[in-house]
Amino acid sequence: MTIPPPIQDIAGPDRIALRQWLTVAAVIAALTAMRVVYAGMIDLRTDEAYYWTWSKESALSFLDHPPMIAWFIRFGTAIFGDTNLGVRFAGIVAMLVTQLLLADIVRRATHDVRAVVIAVLMPEAALYYGLLMAKVSPDVALIPFAVAMVWALVRLHESNDARWWLAAGAFAGLALLSKFTAVMLLPAVAAFLLVPKWRSRWLASPYPWAAALIAMIVFSPVLIWNSQHDWASFRFQLVRATATHGLSFRTVGDYIGLQFGLVGFILLPVVLSGVVLTAWRGYRRGDALAILLSTAVLVPFGYFFWKSLSLRVGDTWPMFIWPVGFAAAAINITMLSREGWPAWMVQSTMRWARVAIASGIVFVVAVFLYYVVAPWNFIGRADPIGGEAGYQQVVARAEAQLQATGASWIATTDYRTYAMLRWFFRDRVPVIQINERGRFEGFRDPGISAIRGHTGLYVGREPDHASPVWRSTTAIREPLERVNRSWRGIVMDTYALEKLTGWMPELSPPKDSPLYRPRALAGNPHPQLRVGNRGLAVGVYSKDIGT
Repeated sequence: MTIPPPIQDIAGPDRIALRQWLTVAAVIAALTAMRVVYAGMIDLRTDEAYYWTWSKESALSFLDHPPMIAWFIRFGTAIFGDTNLGVRFAGIVAMLVTQLLLADIVRRATHDVRAVVIAVLMPEAALYYGLLMAKVSPDVALIPFAVAMVWALVRLHESNDARWWLAAGAFAGLALLSKFTAVMLLPAVAAFLLVPKWRSRWLASPYPWAAALIAMIVFSPVLIWNSQHDWASFRFQLVRATATHGLSFRTVGDYIGLQFGLVGFILLPVVLSGVVLTAWRGYRRGDALAILLSTAVLVPFGYFFWKSLSLRVGDTWPMFIWPVGFAAAAINITMLSREGWPAWMVQSTMRWARVAIASGIVFVVAVFLYYVVAPWNFIGRADPIGGEAGYQQVVARAEAQLQATGASWIATTDYRTYAMLRWFFRDRVPVIQINERGRFEGFRDPGISAIRGHTGLYVGREPDHASPVWRSTTAIREPLERVNRSWRGIVMDTYALEKLTGWMPELSPPKDSPLYRPRALAGNPHPQLRVGNRGLAVGVYSKDIGT
């Protein structure tokens, strides 16, 4: 694709620039259509099904995360029903909204069509955004609101209108309602406020403080829910935030490899170099916009790197920072030419940006074709998509055993299995996760009348079926059969089906009960690689609990 030459104002492009813009729009439309096809065809993943179960509840918040992801899914399913596309539709919209915000940020900062095109195409060239934003997660909900907060501060910088602080506060609150990691943007906002010479004006103004108040008001559903449940979400997540282990080169390698895999082997260095130059420019000159953009990337990136020295960093955790990095890198290309940097450096930077975008889009399309069209499994049991596919096989045997045994409800000991069974049975049969009941605070009654005094069917992934939590029950377990879950001819997991009698689950066990406590988030710095992993990093996959 030919990136259009710079012009003085994007508002009046000439005919050639208009044709090039139409080409860019056609590319984005085609790739958006690709994401829609991917969203509709690829099996729902376990965490997506888990968040879908949240969307069926009226709770203010949840143990694992704030409620925005549930609201996203409810929005999509209201349009498309309880379908794969319905669950994932909001992620597709979030990607387009993010691109529009990036385009406007870069346009206002540079008035350069070339930079705007680079900014909107960089996400398309990164695997996570170009394809995997079709997979909904709290990070997908966080991304557009985080970028919107940055956009509001860019408008503040451009207009000097203090009312933009209020918009930034609202978007910050929505970002916090999406995922707690939004708090990592606070250093960027603080630097934007305090480092430039305008700090005395804003510190004396009521608007930044009003913005903070608005953010807390918007975030209040999470605060209310936590105040009613002994601050469970914060304590649950602080386990991971405060965990420390010995130095591990493996977890560092996983973290860096994931960034290369999900952002791009060429694109990541291009973006990081642009962000570093933006930081140098911003802090050297007191440029508020450059300070904001660079700090929003470098501080979270550095924090996650530090955590990765001893702990596995989740594949999606840093994904909210890179769209801001795309904006900084695109702006940097324009600034290099305007600041009189050597021509070879300007040309080399532009050339590498073009190569990163072109090769990245090719890679994204290739991954799409592999999962949607190709019949092979090149990665084996470590495949992140195939590792969570094939639950229909388990559900079919569970349905047959319900008929054969007369069981009227299903039990499990893993939230992923619980979520997939609820997704496929659509609440035709009550599904209960008998342990980790702290995850289900505020959930509606799953149908206790169908459980009390009736036979149950246990469905559990091996070796979860041997969980010690069974010692806390009086259940009589009768093995029935073992079922393989396969994808493209490779067995991904084996499940045990058992008949349950003489017991019914406790939906609200005491908090000191082994049936209440959720699994620790950060107990093992070297988790075993296993089926269903959720991150891509040079062929290495990793998975953690409740992310």
